[in-house]
Amino acid sequence: MTDSKAVPTPRRREKQQRTGLFTFYRQVVAELRKVVWPTQQQLSTYFVVVIAFVVVMMAIVSALDLGFGKLMFWAFGGRD
Repeated sequence: MTDSKAVPTPRRREKQQRTGLFTFYRQVVAELRKVVWPTQQQLSTYFVVVIAFVVVMMAIVSALDLGFGKLMFWAFGGRD
């Protein structure tokens, strides 16, 4: 009876040649040409959304820090 969950033995990998620097550069440029770059308006919108999100998260973390700090001072009788 064979176990269907058995791990097969690893196969030997054939040694591959490394690409040259020029080939690598050409491939990078080719990939960057495929990228859909955002317009100025989209970039501005994304910037505002990210900044607003970061400000909201900072406010939440600050409020939690203040609340837990007050709670700890109250629980352990520290100065307020």
